[in-house]
Amino acid sequence: MSMKKSKTRLGRLGVVSALIMMLMFTAACSSSGGNKETAAEPQTEQKTEGKDSAAKDAGGNGKTIKIGVLASLSGALESYGKQTTRGFELGVDYATGGTREVDGHKIEFVFEDTETKPDVAVKKATKLLETDKVDFLVGSSSSGDTLAVLPLAEEAKKIMVVEPAVADSITGDQWNKYVFRTARNSSQDAVAGAAAIAGKGVKIATFAPDSAFGRDGIAAFKDAAVKLGADIVEEQYADATATDFTANIQKIVKAKPEYLFIVWAGANSPWKQLQDMKVQEQGIKISTGAPDIAALKTMGDLVGMEGFSVYYHTLPNNDINKWLVEEHKKRFNGELPDLFTPGGMSAAISIIEAIKKTNGDVSDTDRLITAMEGMSFDTPKGKMTFRAEDHQALQALYAIKLEKQDGTDYPVPVLIRELTPEETAPPITNKR
Repeated sequence: MSMKKSKTRLGRLGVVSALIMMLMFTAACSSSGGNKETAAEPQTEQKTEGKDSAAKDAGGNGKTIKIGVLASLSGALESYGKQTTRGFELGVDYATGGTREVDGHKIEFVFEDTETKPDVAVKKATKLLETDKVDFLVGSSSSGDTLAVLPLAEEAKKIMVVEPAVADSITGDQWNKYVFRTARNSSQDAVAGAAAIAGKGVKIATFAPDSAFGRDGIAAFKDAAVKLGADIVEEQYADATATDFTANIQKIVKAKPEYLFIVWAGANSPWKQLQDMKVQEQGIKISTGAPDIAALKTMGDLVGMEGFSVYYHTLPNNDINKWLVEEHKKRFNGELPDLFTPGGMSAAISIIEAIKKTNGDVSDTDRLITAMEGMSFDTPKGKMTFRAEDHQALQALYAIKLEKQDGTDYPVPVLIRELTPEETAPPITNKR
């Protein structure tokens, strides 16, 4: 790298570092997806093996295509990172028929742990771009991590497929043309959440972490709920690393809402404290997105709750999801795919489909962007489409009710109805 280029990069990193100081921690050791996991825990400190040779012609024949995946493989969102990376590995195998090759090009992928820290995410993304020379970035579990990395993808002119971070700003005011998102965004969640509880004159309080993820999620929910005639009577935000939510809950109860809508992610969830403080016994119905299985196990007192789900393994009815469930159980000691596993798989499928559309040529990023804009592809959640205007994947979500079922020790999301991609399409806010 020339001195001039080095100074440019360092200058950009300085700007990114300054932005990081304003980014709160938000929601979900290096590792590689090149070797299949045979145990329940992900392998770490490994890289996929593949001899990378120079392109033999303009189409890149013989060139190994590299994908760098950023995920929270430690920290509060560790479970989300694990789900995403497992799904990504399965997605590459599904989309390539198990060969990990496209048009004669080997597919190599490298997992990096962001530790759910934006500054670490920047360092790991820089390593992937400059040392590993990846052709695509994927990630991350945290919206804060993702927002910190977006400028690096733009500077390097590499496509970044965002999964599972949901902050609206990623495909909104912080968007650049290299950003594509297979994850749903906060506005899509909001449409589903509002549809479940909002109506004329309904009083609703909200609760979320004080982060990009939390505030974007509540802002989008408020907009959708108010359009349906609801009154937002209280908003509470808690430090994302807090473990005591007493003051927040007391203010919510004092406002006397009919519903409490919660946006949350991570291990330090408020569910148990809401139960301990007998919020529902005071006439306040709780509504939220159905979380991953670990969090569902803390929600026993919420049986009967109506809300929405991004994914639960019994909700989608299609052949890809059936393959995902069976293959996941085979590889990971009988474990079921969880909330963000299909997202990781969808991200991988989208990249493989883009590579197929360009006949394996990843050297021309503008050509890849053209191929991906408006591209539809099949996923465990059904068909997704990258909207041309902002590269947000339009996709199904699910209106659900939590019910007890034999064979599980947690309330299960049961389908009320599938919300179509057209119904959940979020507003375009990137001012492209």
